[in-house]
Amino acid sequence: MARGQERTPLRHRARYLFDRTLARSTGTLLGWLALCCLAVVLPVSTLLVWTDPAAPRSVTGRLTQVWRTSAETLRLGAVAGTPARMLLSVLLGLVALLCVSTVVGVVTTGLGDRLTELRRGRSRVLECDHDVVLGWTDQIFTVVSELIAGRAGAGRSRRGRSARARHVVTVLADRDPAHMHAALTAALEVTDRVRLVCRTGVPTDPDALTLVTPGAARAVVVLPADDSDGDLTVVRTLLALRTLLGTDDGRSAPRVVAAVHDGRYVPAARLAAGPRGTVLETDLTAARLLVQAARRPGMPTALRDLLDFSGAEFHVTDVPEAVGLSFEEVALRLEGSCAVGLLRPDGRPLLTPAPGTVLAPGDRLVTVAHDDRTAPLTDRWARVDTTALASSTPVPEPPARLLLLGWNRRAPMVVDALRGTARPGSVLDVVTDAASDAAGPGSPWSRNRPGDAPLTVTHHTRDLAAPDALDGFDLSAYDSVMVLGSDAEKGTERPDERTLLALLTLRSWEERTGRVLPVVAELHDHRSRTVAPLGPASHALVHGELTALLMAQIVHNPELAAVFEEIFARRGGALALRPAAHYVLPGHEAAFATVVAAALDRGESAIGYHAHDPHRARPHDGVLLCPGTSERRVWHAGDQVLVLTAGPGHHGGAETDTAAPPPALPAQRPERVEESD
Repeated sequence: MARGQERTPLRHRARYLFDRTLARSTGTLLGWLALCCLAVVLPVSTLLVWTDPAAPRSVTGRLTQVWRTSAETLRLGAVAGTPARMLLSVLLGLVALLCVSTVVGVVTTGLGDRLTELRRGRSRVLECDHDVVLGWTDQIFTVVSELIAGRAGAGRSRRGRSARARHVVTVLADRDPAHMHAALTAALEVTDRVRLVCRTGVPTDPDALTLVTPGAARAVVVLPADDSDGDLTVVRTLLALRTLLGTDDGRSAPRVVAAVHDGRYVPAARLAAGPRGTVLETDLTAARLLVQAARRPGMPTALRDLLDFSGAEFHVTDVPEAVGLSFEEVALRLEGSCAVGLLRPDGRPLLTPAPGTVLAPGDRLVTVAHDDRTAPLTDRWARVDTTALASSTPVPEPPARLLLLGWNRRAPMVVDALRGTARPGSVLDVVTDAASDAAGPGSPWSRNRPGDAPLTVTHHTRDLAAPDALDGFDLSAYDSVMVLGSDAEKGTERPDERTLLALLTLRSWEERTGRVLPVVAELHDHRSRTVAPLGPASHALVHGELTALLMAQIVHNPELAAVFEEIFARRGGALALRPAAHYVLPGHEAAFATVVAAALDRGESAIGYHAHDPHRARPHDGVLLCPGTSERRVWHAGDQVLVLTAGPGHHGGAETDTAAPPPALPAQRPERVEESD
């Protein structure tokens, strides 16, 4: 029998008829409910009466008893007699049932509305020394996770009641609080010592801000939305906070840490944040990180290890016994931490100072260490193997050939960073979609300008979603490939989809040719990183993650704001992985103190190293931070050293001490001058 002529089973037809009948109206639903009740009550009542030895003997009496039993069960009254009396009894029972049901419905609705209001989080948070996060973006998971980790690490170093107190993190955003709490709980490891409190409201509304009690908080973090008005929303939120907190710079006031995408809004955000506020610029930081990762594949992992709370991180410590000593002596007498600079008494950082810089009273030491405890100085200098020191003549890097796939608002900053640091003869090929903002040959970012001698930029238009988008490109000739997704606010398509397609194409080329291609991709959603098809030398950076890590570090230690300003703003991202052969001779056994001394002579501070192992699945991962200065090993040509450099345009030790005012994040950098068509 043909498929269309198969006989439908009776059970399926009956179920379909029943479903269609119930969907007609409320009256039909009530009728079916009454019929089902009678179908159960009447037979059971009849069975009870007929099996009761004390039941009347006559059929009429038994039917009357069946009626009374059924009426009592259905709460319709049990009046017997004439049919008129029985109908009136049923009518009275129905009226009573309607009244009771109405009262129950009103009470249930009121309680339900109240519970819904409570679930929406409209009650005021009565906490003290808690952390407040305003806004909801993909970076909230990193921020909250690091706030929890930072407080847990601080609690382990304390004793007493403050160490046993629960850490409260409060989130205020224009979202359903139950959904926010469920998302955070599912993504983070929330222990019994942490309590998440979510409230719904618009962060720009001062009345909504009172729900999270910002005046009693330890810190307030303001996250920028990914839409076109996200930066303006941050400024307005800071103004609303200023209305509640005032302009008092007392120690009881909470620390305010915010971020904006566009540097043009930084001055306004700083004014709104007040003297205890810190403002970071997300897009420029992300662009610089992308360039660093493209040049040194191990940099993303090294930066995350350095800025999260799971291992070693930056600290500012008091070392009274270091007063009167040179910075070189202090650096070589620290065993469990690495010195990178000083923090003057006025709050001004002095990073990578000249080796002979003498520590004055009130100076504090900026170190990279595994905890914030005071680092004791050893009795003697660490041994420096002078026979293993490499030549102090810098080895110039060869010109690079780079490929940039995709375009967004950070792409011009990436090109700017490459132009400012490229070696003569470097080449950048930019491949974008036809509808991209790169705008083809007339774009100022896709044509070569008179001052661009070190870097030649060529623009190509391709459909990056097509499998043959990269046909005609010799991928093996590129030192690195950068993949950018579209901006999150543009269109309805999720921005990571095309990025994942490009990564899939590049990974397919690696598997087909058997070659390893260094790739760095920018993603928006942290969940996309788990499904990204990455090769052995590939990395996926989540946009805004580095800024989120910096915000959490500043919340935990506000004194680091000036240090991070110097590293990531003034020096343009001064952390770098350099070949170990720049500091020690390959094949020689030497202590890490030898690397520290060689780096100091070059105006740099060594804070870790990467041991090359070609047999690892991901050979570029795994930077050892803060090794002991006395640790000895044989250094190989493929090893790398993580150093804090003087940055582009700076000369480490030559820039030691000036009378400049103490910087505050972010620095008031000159506005970028964009070339007009």
